[in-house]
Amino acid sequence: MNVVPTSENGSPPVYREIAEELRGQIRSGRYADGDRLPGENTLMERHGVARATARQALSVLINEGLAVAVRGSGIYVRAFRPLRRHGARRLSRDLWGNGRAIWQTDSDTRGYEVEGLVIDEIAPEGHILRALELDEGATVVRRSRRYLVDGRPVQNAVSHLPPQLWAGREGSPAAQRVRAPDSGPGGIYARLAELGHAPAHFTEEIRVRMPTPEETQELALSPGTPVLEVARTALTADHRPVEFNEITMDGSAYVLQYDFDA
Repeated sequence: MNVVPTSENGSPPVYREIAEELRGQIRSGRYADGDRLPGENTLMERHGVARATARQALSVLINEGLAVAVRGSGIYVRAFRPLRRHGARRLSRDLWGNGRAIWQTDSDTRGYEVEGLVIDEIAPEGHILRALELDEGATVVRRSRRYLVDGRPVQNAVSHLPPQLWAGREGSPAAQRVRAPDSGPGGIYARLAELGHAPAHFTEEIRVRMPTPEETQELALSPGTPVLEVARTALTADHRPVEFNEITMDGSAYVLQYDFDA
Protein backbone atom coordinates (compact mmCIF):
# COMPACT_ATOMS: atom_id res chain seq x y z
CA MET A 1 0.00 0.00 0.00
CA ASN A 2 1.31 3.45 -0.94
CA VAL A 3 1.57 5.99 1.87
CA VAL A 4 1.14 9.66 0.94
CA PRO A 5 3.79 11.83 2.60
CA THR A 6 2.32 14.21 5.17
CA SER A 7 3.55 17.36 6.83
CA GLU A 8 3.07 15.76 10.19
CA ASN A 9 1.00 12.98 11.74
CA GLY A 10 -1.99 12.48 9.48
CA SER A 11 -2.06 16.01 8.09
CA PRO A 12 -2.08 16.71 4.33
CA PRO A 13 1.21 16.89 2.40
CA VAL A 14 2.94 20.24 2.82
CA TYR A 15 2.52 21.16 -0.86
CA ARG A 16 -1.24 20.73 -0.54
CA GLU A 17 -1.32 22.95 2.54
CA ILE A 18 0.52 25.66 0.59
CA ALA A 19 -1.83 25.22 -2.39
CA GLU A 20 -4.85 25.49 -0.08
CA GLU A 21 -3.51 28.73 1.40
CA LEU A 22 -3.00 30.24 -2.06
CA ARG A 23 -6.39 28.97 -3.22
CA GLY A 24 -8.05 30.70 -0.27
CA GLN A 25 -6.23 33.95 -1.06
CA ILE A 26 -7.42 33.78 -4.68
CA ARG A 27 -11.03 33.18 -3.62
CA SER A 28 -10.90 35.95 -1.03
CA GLY A 29 -9.73 38.42 -3.66
CA ARG A 30 -6.27 39.01 -2.24
CA TYR A 31 -4.97 37.79 -5.59
CA ALA A 32 -7.27 38.98 -8.35
CA ASP A 33 -7.59 37.81 -11.94
CA GLY A 34 -4.31 38.40 -13.73
CA ASP A 35 -2.23 38.92 -10.56
CA ARG A 36 1.13 37.21 -10.29
CA LEU A 37 1.32 34.56 -7.56
CA PRO A 38 4.36 34.09 -5.28
CA GLY A 39 7.06 32.18 -7.14
CA GLU A 40 8.98 29.11 -6.06
CA ASN A 41 11.72 31.12 -4.32
CA THR A 42 9.18 33.13 -2.31
CA LEU A 43 7.29 30.01 -1.25
CA MET A 44 10.52 28.25 -0.31
CA GLU A 45 11.52 31.13 1.96
CA ARG A 46 8.04 31.73 3.38
CA HIS A 47 7.30 28.09 4.24
CA GLY A 48 10.78 26.68 4.69
CA VAL A 49 10.29 24.01 2.03
CA ALA A 50 12.33 22.56 -0.84
CA ARG A 51 11.93 23.82 -4.39
CA ALA A 52 10.17 20.60 -5.43
CA THR A 53 7.51 21.17 -2.76
CA ALA A 54 6.93 24.78 -3.83
CA ARG A 55 6.70 23.66 -7.46
CA GLN A 56 4.13 20.97 -6.55
CA ALA A 57 1.98 23.52 -4.73
CA LEU A 58 1.86 25.81 -7.76
CA SER A 59 1.21 22.84 -10.05
CA VAL A 60 -1.92 22.01 -8.04
CA LEU A 61 -3.40 25.45 -8.82
CA ILE A 62 -2.41 25.19 -12.48
CA ASN A 63 -4.02 21.76 -12.81
CA GLU A 64 -7.20 23.06 -11.17
CA GLY A 65 -7.39 25.85 -13.73
CA LEU A 66 -6.97 28.57 -11.08
CA ALA A 67 -3.57 29.66 -12.37
CA VAL A 68 -1.59 29.66 -15.59
CA ALA A 69 2.17 29.59 -16.15
CA VAL A 70 3.62 32.24 -18.45
CA ARG A 71 7.01 31.14 -19.73
CA GLY A 72 9.80 33.37 -18.48
CA SER A 73 7.44 35.47 -16.37
CA GLY A 74 5.78 33.48 -13.58
CA ILE A 75 2.48 31.98 -12.40
CA TYR A 76 -0.64 34.13 -12.70
CA VAL A 77 -4.22 33.89 -11.49
CA ARG A 78 -6.22 32.77 -14.49
CA ALA A 79 -8.15 35.80 -15.73
CA PHE A 80 -11.41 34.12 -16.65
CA ARG A 81 -14.83 33.84 -14.97
CA PRO A 82 -16.34 30.39 -15.65
CA LEU A 83 -19.38 30.18 -17.90
CA ARG A 84 -22.58 28.81 -16.41
CA ARG A 85 -24.12 26.38 -18.89
CA HIS A 86 -27.79 25.88 -18.02
CA GLY A 87 -28.77 22.59 -19.64
CA ALA A 88 -32.50 23.19 -20.13
CA ARG A 89 -32.78 26.97 -20.40
CA ARG A 90 -30.26 27.30 -23.23
CA LEU A 91 -32.23 24.87 -25.46
CA SER A 92 -35.67 26.35 -24.78
CA ARG A 93 -37.77 27.15 -27.84
CA ASP A 94 -38.58 30.47 -26.16
CA LEU A 95 -34.94 31.34 -26.80
CA TRP A 96 -34.12 30.22 -30.36
CA GLY A 97 -37.76 30.53 -31.46
CA ASN A 98 -37.52 34.26 -30.78
CA GLY A 99 -34.33 34.73 -32.77
CA ARG A 100 -31.82 34.52 -29.91
CA ALA A 101 -28.70 32.36 -29.95
CA ILE A 102 -28.51 29.60 -27.33
CA TRP A 103 -25.01 30.87 -26.57
CA GLN A 104 -26.50 34.01 -25.04
CA THR A 105 -27.39 32.02 -21.91
CA ASP A 106 -23.78 30.80 -21.54
CA SER A 107 -21.75 33.94 -22.13
CA ASP A 108 -24.00 36.24 -20.10
CA THR A 109 -23.16 39.81 -21.14
CA ARG A 110 -19.60 39.07 -22.28
CA GLY A 111 -20.47 38.02 -25.81
CA TYR A 112 -18.76 35.35 -27.85
CA GLU A 113 -16.88 34.87 -31.10
CA VAL A 114 -17.09 32.08 -33.66
CA GLU A 115 -13.78 31.10 -35.21
CA GLY A 116 -12.67 28.61 -37.86
CA LEU A 117 -16.15 27.79 -39.19
CA VAL A 118 -16.06 25.00 -41.79
CA ILE A 119 -19.19 23.75 -43.58
CA ASP A 120 -18.97 20.63 -45.72
CA GLU A 121 -20.83 17.45 -46.64
CA ILE A 122 -19.39 14.14 -45.47
CA ALA A 123 -20.15 10.43 -45.17
CA PRO A 124 -20.10 10.21 -41.36
CA GLU A 125 -18.85 7.54 -39.00
CA GLY A 126 -21.10 4.83 -37.66
CA HIS A 127 -22.01 6.45 -34.34
CA ILE A 128 -23.28 9.56 -36.17
CA LEU A 129 -25.34 7.41 -38.56
CA ARG A 130 -26.86 5.63 -35.58
CA ALA A 131 -27.63 8.86 -33.73
CA LEU A 132 -29.43 10.27 -36.80
CA GLU A 133 -31.00 6.90 -37.75
CA LEU A 134 -29.43 7.01 -41.21
CA ASP A 135 -28.47 4.13 -43.48
CA GLU A 136 -24.90 3.22 -44.36
CA GLY A 137 -23.59 5.47 -47.11
CA ALA A 138 -25.80 8.44 -46.21
CA THR A 139 -24.26 11.91 -46.10
CA VAL A 140 -24.71 14.79 -43.68
CA VAL A 141 -23.95 18.50 -43.70
CA ARG A 142 -21.29 19.17 -41.08
CA ARG A 143 -20.78 22.55 -39.40
CA SER A 144 -17.53 22.73 -37.40
CA ARG A 145 -16.53 25.79 -35.37
CA ARG A 146 -14.71 27.01 -32.28
CA TYR A 147 -16.19 29.42 -29.74
CA LEU A 148 -14.23 32.06 -27.84
CA VAL A 149 -15.25 34.18 -24.84
CA ASP A 150 -13.08 37.12 -23.75
CA GLY A 151 -10.68 36.04 -26.49
CA ARG A 152 -10.21 32.61 -24.89
CA PRO A 153 -11.21 29.40 -26.74
CA VAL A 154 -13.75 27.54 -24.61
CA GLN A 155 -15.26 24.88 -26.86
CA ASN A 156 -15.29 23.14 -30.23
CA ALA A 157 -18.64 22.13 -31.69
CA VAL A 158 -19.43 19.94 -34.71
CA SER A 159 -23.07 19.72 -35.86
CA HIS A 160 -24.36 17.07 -38.27
CA LEU A 161 -27.60 17.58 -40.24
CA PRO A 162 -29.23 15.17 -42.74
CA PRO A 163 -29.83 16.86 -46.15
CA GLN A 164 -33.10 14.91 -46.42
CA LEU A 165 -34.60 17.47 -44.05
CA TRP A 166 -34.73 20.05 -46.84
CA ALA A 167 -35.10 17.71 -49.85
CA GLY A 168 -37.09 19.49 -52.55
CA ARG A 169 -36.64 22.84 -50.78
CA GLU A 170 -32.95 23.42 -51.48
CA GLY A 171 -33.67 26.90 -52.80
CA SER A 172 -35.60 28.04 -49.73
CA PRO A 173 -34.02 30.69 -47.49
CA ALA A 174 -33.97 28.27 -44.54
CA ALA A 175 -32.17 25.54 -46.51
CA GLN A 176 -29.64 28.01 -47.86
CA ARG A 177 -28.98 29.37 -44.37
CA VAL A 178 -28.22 25.84 -43.08
CA ARG A 179 -25.21 25.81 -45.42
CA ALA A 180 -24.30 29.47 -44.93
CA PRO A 181 -21.73 30.84 -42.44
CA ASP A 182 -24.49 32.92 -40.80
CA SER A 183 -27.39 30.60 -40.04
CA GLY A 184 -29.59 33.58 -39.12
CA PRO A 185 -31.57 34.64 -36.02
CA GLY A 186 -32.15 31.74 -33.65
CA GLY A 187 -29.51 29.63 -35.36
CA ILE A 188 -29.91 26.17 -36.86
CA TYR A 189 -32.84 25.20 -34.64
CA ALA A 190 -34.89 28.14 -35.91
CA ARG A 191 -34.04 27.11 -39.51
CA LEU A 192 -35.11 23.53 -38.82
CA ALA A 193 -38.42 24.86 -37.48
CA GLU A 194 -38.92 26.83 -40.70
CA LEU A 195 -38.30 23.64 -42.67
CA GLY A 196 -41.00 21.83 -40.67
CA HIS A 197 -38.65 19.91 -38.36
CA ALA A 198 -38.71 21.94 -35.16
CA PRO A 199 -36.73 20.37 -32.31
CA ALA A 200 -39.05 19.43 -29.45
CA HIS A 201 -36.77 17.19 -27.39
CA PHE A 202 -33.06 17.08 -26.68
CA THR A 203 -30.88 14.40 -25.19
CA GLU A 204 -27.33 15.01 -23.97
CA GLU A 205 -24.66 12.59 -22.85
CA ILE A 206 -21.69 14.06 -20.99
CA ARG A 207 -18.40 12.49 -20.05
CA VAL A 208 -15.15 13.85 -18.66
CA ARG A 209 -11.83 12.80 -20.17
CA MET A 210 -8.34 14.06 -20.79
CA PRO A 211 -7.87 15.93 -24.07
CA THR A 212 -6.06 14.74 -27.16
CA PRO A 213 -2.91 16.69 -28.14
CA GLU A 214 -4.93 18.41 -30.89
CA GLU A 215 -7.63 19.49 -28.42
CA THR A 216 -5.02 20.76 -25.98
CA GLN A 217 -3.66 23.01 -28.71
CA GLU A 218 -7.04 24.10 -30.16
CA LEU A 219 -8.46 25.03 -26.74
CA ALA A 220 -5.16 26.35 -25.32
CA LEU A 221 -5.50 24.04 -22.31
CA SER A 222 -3.15 24.16 -19.35
CA PRO A 223 -1.42 20.87 -18.43
CA GLY A 224 -3.74 18.51 -16.56
CA THR A 225 -6.97 20.24 -17.66
CA PRO A 226 -9.74 17.78 -18.62
CA VAL A 227 -12.40 18.35 -21.25
CA LEU A 228 -16.15 17.82 -21.11
CA GLU A 229 -17.39 15.84 -24.09
CA VAL A 230 -21.07 16.43 -24.86
CA ALA A 231 -23.06 14.45 -27.44
CA ARG A 232 -26.43 16.12 -28.07
CA THR A 233 -29.24 14.89 -30.29
CA ALA A 234 -32.15 17.16 -31.28
CA LEU A 235 -35.43 15.37 -31.96
CA THR A 236 -38.81 16.45 -33.34
CA ALA A 237 -42.13 15.98 -31.50
CA ASP A 238 -42.37 12.47 -32.99
CA HIS A 239 -38.80 11.75 -31.82
CA ARG A 240 -37.16 11.90 -35.24
CA PRO A 241 -33.50 12.95 -34.90
CA VAL A 242 -32.71 16.10 -36.90
CA GLU A 243 -29.30 17.13 -35.57
CA PHE A 244 -26.39 15.46 -33.81
CA ASN A 245 -23.87 17.79 -32.18
CA GLU A 246 -20.50 16.79 -30.72
CA ILE A 247 -19.10 19.40 -28.34
CA THR A 248 -15.72 19.47 -26.59
CA MET A 249 -15.47 22.01 -23.76
CA ASP A 250 -12.59 23.27 -21.65
CA GLY A 251 -13.38 21.64 -18.31
CA SER A 252 -11.97 24.61 -16.35
CA ALA A 253 -14.16 27.14 -18.21
CA TYR A 254 -17.61 25.81 -17.34
CA VAL A 255 -20.07 25.22 -14.53
CA LEU A 256 -22.87 22.87 -15.66
CA GLN A 257 -26.31 23.56 -14.18
CA TYR A 258 -29.33 21.25 -14.43
CA ASP A 259 -32.66 21.84 -12.66
CA PHE A 260 -35.04 18.96 -11.92
CA ASP A 261 -38.45 18.61 -10.33
CA ALA A 262 -38.70 16.00 -7.58
